[in-house]
Amino acid sequence: MTFKNDVEALDALRDKFGELKKEITRAIYGQDEVITQVLVSLFSRGHVLLIGVPGLAKTLLVTSIAQILGLKYNRIQFTPDLMPSDIIGTEILDKERQFKFVRGPLFANIILADEINRTPPKTQSALLEAMQERAITAAGQRFELERPFFVLATQNPIEQEGTYPLPEAQLDRFMFSVWLDYPKYEDEITIVKNTTSTLQFELKPVISSKEIIYFQDLIRKIPINDNVLNYAVTLAAKTRPGNGMAAEVADQYLKWGAGPRASQYLVVGAKTHAVLHGKYSPDIEDVKAVAPSILRHRIIKNYKAEAESISIEQIIEKLL
Repeated sequence: MTFKNDVEALDALRDKFGELKKEITRAIYGQDEVITQVLVSLFSRGHVLLIGVPGLAKTLLVTSIAQILGLKYNRIQFTPDLMPSDIIGTEILDKERQFKFVRGPLFANIILADEINRTPPKTQSALLEAMQERAITAAGQRFELERPFFVLATQNPIEQEGTYPLPEAQLDRFMFSVWLDYPKYEDEITIVKNTTSTLQFELKPVISSKEIIYFQDLIRKIPINDNVLNYAVTLAAKTRPGNGMAAEVADQYLKWGAGPRASQYLVVGAKTHAVLHGKYSPDIEDVKAVAPSILRHRIIKNYKAEAESISIEQIIEKLL
């Protein structure tokens, strides 16, 4: 891949984004905004937590994305009896009576962590190092994971029996928390029509792993104005109750605010969002566009908010 300059490369990324979206929407209908957010996260080098009731095509969305990205993909079904070694890998004794490390399903480019809240914290935390360091420590050795490495986890918000809520430290590792809603009526008609007939879609890879890595590095080089950077950092600081910079709504309704990782993701997410929407530098609107999905799982309501039935979305809206 050779481009005359960075502007030409950013134009190429925007074209690729259009191709990716067009290909995914052949298999997935009515989840346009969700698809955009997943792709923004991919190019920002983040991970995504998809939250939605069963039957909203969360798993299909992830498998479709893996197909068109042409990357090595593994699905891990999280269950209460899943052990860390089941996802990281384990040591076995081979024929030569030597210990040999057998790699687990975590060694792939795209990981679908299906129903991540169904497994105990011990196994959930095995994902932590992989998501943050893009490496795994097992049997006293450190194994680097192949780039790009992208975790898409799904969670069912209504079934609470036999689930282990994700700890805040783990939630913070996800760049976006994306809510999947029911499709619009017209979209549902199309979905039902297509999925109850013999119609089948063969999705073709649109982008290679080398291109993804190139574009991920390119996004980091995008310049950002000081006023936009200050806006992003101030927005994160406004969520922290009792710190002097907190917004009135945070002092009133929040127990905990977002940490510095939120500020980092707001900036890099705004850069990616700007590029994918035809700009060469992010503005405040780009920060606002990615803010709800970045802040949603990083701020914790207090009893007053619960008592008054104030939602996280309403709090974020007031902050913006």
